Amino acid sequence: MHTSKVFVVAMATALFAAACSDAPTAASSDALRPTFDVSAAATTQVVMSNLNSPRGLALGPDGALYVVETGTSAIHGPCATIARGQNCYSGTGSISRLWKGVQERVVTGLPSVFNPAVPDISGPQHVALNGNGNMYVTIGWGGAPAARSQLGSLAEGFGSLILVKPNGPWKTVVDISAYEGANNPAGGPLDSNPYGLLAEGGRQFVTDAGGNTLFEISPSGDLSLLATFARVAVPPGPFNPPFALSDAVPTEVRRGPDGALYVSTLTGVPFLPGAATIFRVTPGQPPQAYAGGFTQVTALEWGPDGSLYVLQYASAPFFGGPGALIRVKDNVRTTIIATLANPTGLAIARDGAIYVAQKHTVPGGGEVLRIIP
Repeated sequence: MHTSKVFVVAMATALFAAACSDAPTAASSDALRPTFDVSAAATTQVVMSNLNSPRGLALGPDGALYVVETGTSAIHGPCATIARGQNCYSGTGSISRLWKGVQERVVTGLPSVFNPAVPDISGPQHVALNGNGNMYVTIGWGGAPAARSQLGSLAEGFGSLILVKPNGPWKTVVDISAYEGANNPAGGPLDSNPYGLLAEGGRQFVTDAGGNTLFEISPSGDLSLLATFARVAVPPGPFNPPFALSDAVPTEVRRGPDGALYVSTLTGVPFLPGAATIFRVTPGQPPQAYAGGFTQVTALEWGPDGSLYVLQYASAPFFGGPGALIRVKDNVRTTIIATLANPTGLAIARDGAIYVAQKHTVPGGGEVLRIIP
């Protein structure tokens, strides 16, 4: 891969200035420092298991929990040569649902690829519900947009936002990678990997982790660039040289209680502890650093009490060490759990129960946990 830009399956890839309230303010430099409270006790329960590389989570209007599964290492089609090997068509992406205590795979056969060289799997990244049944899904790619043509007719859906209908068929809503390929708004090598997703009021917001961008899709399907996320300097030390700059690698996008959009970042190589930032995005303005000092953030979510929850994929450079779930409230960061295994997805129910998808690097071994802080 182009390790400074791509958010990969192998990944093997905020301290507030004011309390989380109806009107949070931008973080000061002091608020960006990584200061944590003592870990709190939490109870955990595995509620979904045997998942194929789980990623994003979403709660439906009926209370069901949905998780996208990126897929398996099976190869069922041609391969496309990219900068870090070959993306070989798999078509094993899926979506599973937990409803009334029953786990069921409700969508199968979604676009996915397996790259034996890395190795990693790319495919469904995130899911968002539009009423009952209709599901928006981001489909990753993890390479140059033009390389998709090597898959022929099987290239449909990769690097795109798709809509999955209740009876199973899906269609492409917008080709995000095509925009990246034609414009490359953040600069650097051409690379596209749509990841984070927020759907609301007929609009969708999507992050491109490879392109370091945030997009809005209108109800008519028009694509608008909302923000680009700049590279940051790697401090001199054991990783600089050779790595002088690290990409932002935006992951999750969520609407904050103040009405602004908030975007988490994984960061690129060397994935240093404390280098990840959560940005506040308002239309027409550059992203503002809102909370920093995190490590390899894959998801964020606002709790019913106004707290911000942040999901860290790992704790050491190059995806080393366990992941963690952190709560930010009243200028205090509390580590809820610090023993997560490569967590990627986060959802919070109205009753305060927290759901986390983890173990995404083990096809067939992924889980969703229910956590009570």
